[in-house]
Amino acid sequence: MDKKERLVVIGGVAAGMSAASSFKRLKPDEEAIVLEKGDFISYGACSLPYFISDEIKDFHDLISLTPEIATEERGIKVLLRHEAVRIDTEKRIVHVRNTIEDKELSIPYDKLVLATGAQPIKPPLPGIELYGIFTLRTVNDGINIKNTIDKGVPQNRPMNAVIVGGGYIGMEMCESLRKRGLNVTVIEKTDRVLGTMDLSITGIVEEKIIGEGVRLLKGTSVEGFKGRDGHVTEVVTDKGGVEADIVLLVIGARPNVNIAKEAGITLGAGGAIMVDEYMRTSIEDIYAAGDCAEALHLVTGKKVYIPLGTTANKQGRVAGENAAGMHTRFDGIVGTAVTKIFDLEVARTGLSPVEAEREGLSFFVSTIKGRSRSSACPKGKPITVTYIVEKDTGRLLGAQMAGEEGVAHRIDTLAACLYGKMTVHDVARLDLGYAPPFATVWDPILIGANVALKRLKGA
Repeated sequence: MDKKERLVVIGGVAAGMSAASSFKRLKPDEEAIVLEKGDFISYGACSLPYFISDEIKDFHDLISLTPEIATEERGIKVLLRHEAVRIDTEKRIVHVRNTIEDKELSIPYDKLVLATGAQPIKPPLPGIELYGIFTLRTVNDGINIKNTIDKGVPQNRPMNAVIVGGGYIGMEMCESLRKRGLNVTVIEKTDRVLGTMDLSITGIVEEKIIGEGVRLLKGTSVEGFKGRDGHVTEVVTDKGGVEADIVLLVIGARPNVNIAKEAGITLGAGGAIMVDEYMRTSIEDIYAAGDCAEALHLVTGKKVYIPLGTTANKQGRVAGENAAGMHTRFDGIVGTAVTKIFDLEVARTGLSPVEAEREGLSFFVSTIKGRSRSSACPKGKPITVTYIVEKDTGRLLGAQMAGEEGVAHRIDTLAACLYGKMTVHDVARLDLGYAPPFATVWDPILIGANVALKRLKGA
């Protein structure tokens, strides 16, 4: 009997399970093994803030696929709590530690996909190991945070929460923790929340969270933590102490690439694994996908590290198909992201002004205020739209939006425009849908493009 071809996947969340599933769809008679060092596969980490806020009651609702279903319906063998510790690329063997039984085993492979994800940044500050200081990336993280809030007896229930980091997760967690009745302070070391987004958008977000009772400390650096009886009680900053019963560290993530680096696989942008458009690494028959891998930015034409769940699923599918013998390309990304902050929708795609300047591009920023629906519809809400436009060509480099409705689907339109390398002149001519309950005759997308076009012609 012919020996079965074996795909081994290291990592069982978005990219890993997508890779294994696409491989098995194309080669149902071959073997796919997924090694996952954690307790769960295929979970929606983006939903964790809504689990902590108690909008999602049961953590099982975060999980889209169980090992049992993966095996029974897709033919994928999933090994939970199996951590890959070393790859022998010459012998094509993955050395694995079974943390359940505390023993090691070796698993040969024909094709290998690295989907090792990323790990939250946890700086070595004094007091960092105190109980009550959390990161938020896995289901277990979410469970631990929620349990800390839920199970504290009344006199010990956390009341003062400090969020270190003003990025997407930090802003989403403002709402989650306020809904749980906690006092919330956000500490951000830069001059704005949401990283490199334009001040026209971040100002709206900051006004919103402050209006919801969140204390915002910008331009403030965390220097350590103090505690009592092993539990955090204070965040120490360069501007004084901040009282804390629970601390959430959300200051970014790094690609988890130690096993790849030790195997001699070349690293690329942001320290992530270098891949080509077919998700191939520098070593034959080894692919990488998801939060551990770089991607091509279609606006700059350069490799970047922007870990997003949508990218992970797509890259994983491409890696699995190519491991099965296909020649599928992953064309790249434009960095589209959307988030909900209280009743505010915030989105971006392409380059921000800070990123465009970093690339040495000649550009201008154009901002307009429109409405989500016709003025005849009282439920319509204001929308702020910001375009980043290349001066010489009029090419759209990026866009950002904020408003209480209608933002998410509009940013998708502009992401498609970036994918097509359109100019603001092209965007202004788009034939967009109109009905009073959904949009204005001149949609904010078109208004923004026309205003930018006038500036371009004036220049």
